[in-house]
Amino acid sequence: MTGEQLSNALSNALTDVPGFRVGHAQRTGDGWLTGVSVVLAPEGGAVAAVDVRGGGPGTRETDALDPRNLVQRVDAVVLTGGSAFGLDAAGGVVGWLEEQGRGFRVGPEPGQVVPVVPAAALFDLGRGGDWRARPDAALGRAAVEAVEAAAVGGPVAQGNVGAGTGAVAGGLKGGIGTASVRLPSGVTIGALVAVNAVGSAVDPATGRLYAARYGEPGEFPDLAMPPQGRTPDAASLNTTLAVVATDVTLTKAQAHKLAGTAHDGLARALRPVHLLSDGDTVFALASCVRPLPVPEGDPAFAVHVEAGALNEIFAAAADVVTRAIGHAMLAAASVGEFRSFRDMCANQPNSG
Repeated sequence: MTGEQLSNALSNALTDVPGFRVGHAQRTGDGWLTGVSVVLAPEGGAVAAVDVRGGGPGTRETDALDPRNLVQRVDAVVLTGGSAFGLDAAGGVVGWLEEQGRGFRVGPEPGQVVPVVPAAALFDLGRGGDWRARPDAALGRAAVEAVEAAAVGGPVAQGNVGAGTGAVAGGLKGGIGTASVRLPSGVTIGALVAVNAVGSAVDPATGRLYAARYGEPGEFPDLAMPPQGRTPDAASLNTTLAVVATDVTLTKAQAHKLAGTAHDGLARALRPVHLLSDGDTVFALASCVRPLPVPEGDPAFAVHVEAGALNEIFAAAADVVTRAIGHAMLAAASVGEFRSFRDMCANQPNSG
C-alpha cells in the first residue's frame, strides 16, 4: 500500500467503504465487561460469505452464506462477546431490521421479510467478574441503533468498545480495530476486527507488534514492550472475529475466497492462530456498486486477467486485517488484571 492509498483511506476504517456503517454497544462495571459490534450493509444488503478456521467457533446463520444456498445478500453482521450465549444479541438486530422492512423477502407485502443476520461470538465470559454477564438481544439492538447516530463514512470507535470490550490477546488487553485501503483502481476494502486471541500480537523477541511491520510509514508508532519471550496460554479460550467489506462486485464464491485470504492477515499479526481453543472467523461483504476493474486484454486469457484483478483485492484484504489488528492493540486500554500494550510500553527507551 502506498502513502497515497493510505491518505485516500479517509478515516482508515471499514466505514470508508461506501454505504457500510458500524455500531457498538457495551456494558462495563458491576461484573460486566462485554459488548456487541454490528456492521450494517447499505440498503439492499451485501453479498456475503464466511470462512471459519478456528477449532472452537460460536456462530449463527453461517450456513446461509454457503454459495450453494438460496440467500444472496444480508443486511448486517454481528460480532459479540459472551461465547455461545452472546449469539442472542443477533435477535435484537433481526428485530430492528424487520421494523425497517429489511431482510430476505418471503411474501408480497413490504413487511414480509426475514432478516438473515450472520453472527459470531468470542469468549469473554467472567472477565468482568460475573460469569452470567453476557450480551443479549437488548444489547444487540443498542448496537444497531448506535449505527443511526454514527456519521456516514465517519471514524469508528476502537479499543475497549463493542465486541472488543472484554477481549484479551496473548495475555494483553485486546479490542476492536479497523483499517482500510483504496486501491489505484478505485476499489475500497475495509476491515473491522475484534482481537481476542490465544496467540500473541507481540513479537516476544523484540516486544513490537507483529502488525507494525505491515503499516505505512507513520501509521504505527515505534513502541516496544520489554522482550519477555512469553508463551501464550494455549489452554485459554478466545476467538478473533473480523468483517472485511468492499464496494466491488463479487459473487458469493468470490466473496468466500475474499474471506479466506483475509485470514492471512490474522496469521501475520497473531501467533499462533486457528487453534482448537480459538474460533477464528472472517466474514466478507460486497456491496457490488463498483464493477470488478478488469483491464482489456486477449480474450483467450480473460479468465487470467479477471483472476489478477481479484488477486489484488484479496491481497489487500489480508493487509487491512493485519493493520486493523495493530490498531486494536494500540487502542486497547488496561482493565483490571489485563494490561494494555501501550501501558506495557510505558517508559521504554524506544516508546516513541
